Amino acid sequence: MVELEARIQIQEDMEHIRMLKAKYWRCLDRKLWGELAEVFDDNFVGDGPDGHHEGKTAMIQFLKGIIGSEDVRTAHAGHNPEIVITSESTARAIWPLTDYVSFGPKRKFVGYGHYEDEYVKKDGQWKMKSSRLSRIAEEWTITDPAHQQWTQV
Repeated sequence: MVELEARIQIQEDMEHIRMLKAKYWRCLDRKLWGELAEVFDDNFVGDGPDGHHEGKTAMIQFLKGIIGSEDVRTAHAGHNPEIVITSESTARAIWPLTDYVSFGPKRKFVGYGHYEDEYVKKDGQWKMKSSRLSRIAEEWTITDPAHQQWTQV
């Protein structure tokens, strides 16, 4: 019976981590910065093509700076996670990512890559401890103001 309870707990933990990442993307796309803060551990560390950020406050300030403008629209989609529960209070996951970012009418891109995340469970709640974004490709579309045409870069 103990083994069955442990297997059920692993499945429940994996589902909580899936829901946590879904909340992360929803909050990014809707610019819900206060709710986004609930996703991160206080000592969160973020790494990626745009730099290194230590602490959840620093990470949220960075995200506000890059996508916080009302002119910027995003749509994030993660799928097929590889989640590994490494202990009763730690886990890691790899999430394939596709994201669309529009920086107003003149610059847009679709990005492809992976998040490599670590999670920690404190007081019964899973939080993101760290996240590393690596890009595989970006497809940029930039308006040529002289010709009013779209070009792929």
